[in-house]
Amino acid sequence: MRVLPFKIPKPEKDAFVYQVDNAAIFYDKLHQHEEIQMSFIVEGEGTLLVGDTINYYSKGDILIIGSNLPHVFKSDDSTCNTSHMLTLFFTKKTFGSTFFQLEELKEVQPFFKRATHGFKLTSKQKLASELFFKLENASKLNRLIILLQLLKLTSSANYKSLSSFIYDKKYTDNEGARMRNVFEYTMNHFHENITLETISEIAAMTKNAFCKYFKKRTNKTYIQFLNELRIEHACKQLILDKEITIAQIAEHCGFNNMSNFNRQFKSLKGLTPYVFRQTS
Repeated sequence: MRVLPFKIPKPEKDAFVYQVDNAAIFYDKLHQHEEIQMSFIVEGEGTLLVGDTINYYSKGDILIIGSNLPHVFKSDDSTCNTSHMLTLFFTKKTFGSTFFQLEELKEVQPFFKRATHGFKLTSKQKLASELFFKLENASKLNRLIILLQLLKLTSSANYKSLSSFIYDKKYTDNEGARMRNVFEYTMNHFHENITLETISEIAAMTKNAFCKYFKKRTNKTYIQFLNELRIEHACKQLILDKEITIAQIAEHCGFNNMSNFNRQFKSLKGLTPYVFRQTS
């Protein structure tokens, strides 16, 4: 099974795929696939990397990930021992190259524009989750009807984009393996002191070549990406671990300097860690 690009297993005669993931953790390798992914998180939480951006997912989330958009679900098995997700996979050409261009389907066009960067529903989640739960016992025709209902709903609901920059080329297998190694190492070791020399070795490149390579594919420097990951993890701890001091959280997330932590936090979140904790 190749990681990048990733092939979604599909029965030969089926137009689209309904998949149930129910295990301790979700598939945790950076990957991309031609199919658009529409998922409902039934149980579980963790980190979601989409394109160039760090997000968090949790129970009840409705997430849409666009075609060939690199992503990885990093389950947090310390807070939940079950990761359960219901997913529909399909492409814009699943039902023919002109199907979604029909006048009757113009109402769902916003979905495809939003999916380019990936998005998360911020309204109508309950209605969407009810539709997902109907999929398991639905006939193939009714699954198609439910898919169209979900497309209509997610085209009109409020949403939040999951990524801000999309590399406009598909990763080769070698590129995919390199980026996967970089992201996996970063997500597993962000609380440690990661130098550019260290991560360049993981990528099997010189430091200068790696910096240019990473910036071209994510539109940000590696240090920016690392700081974003650390700050997002700090946000989670500030909310969940009220008994831990802000200084301890900063250290746990890889910041050895409190002034730098406060500066980076305010730059990304627009407020200090103290105010964030008080208002969350």
